Amino acid sequence: MSKFVFIYHAPMTPVEAAPATPEEMTAIMEQWNVWAGKVGNGLIDFGTPLAKGVRVSAGGATAPSQREVTGYSIIEAENLNAAVGLATVHPHLNMPGDCEIEVHEAEQIPGM
Repeated sequence: MSKFVFIYHAPMTPVEAAPATPEEMTAIMEQWNVWAGKVGNGLIDFGTPLAKGVRVSAGGATAPSQREVTGYSIIEAENLNAAVGLATVHPHLNMPGDCEIEVHEAEQIPGM
């Protein structure tokens, strides 16, 4: 099994995208929990919403993040195709604004 990081992109921050009512929030979280159930024990870190990204350069200069990274999850899957399959049924893709998920394999560091 390999680890994969899902990076969630959306055109708005999680706060801006928050549902108007507690009932709507409950319904959305239920969709995420159903997805987590599909992943099962392979869900290493459910993740959390992210906001206010800052890029830091080698010289210490900072600038706002250029991509709308709104969250992450870490899963284990047999291979990249299996991880991508889990991403294609993720409820994040049903959110407004053409949301996307990047799937990255976490590679082993030699000697560690």
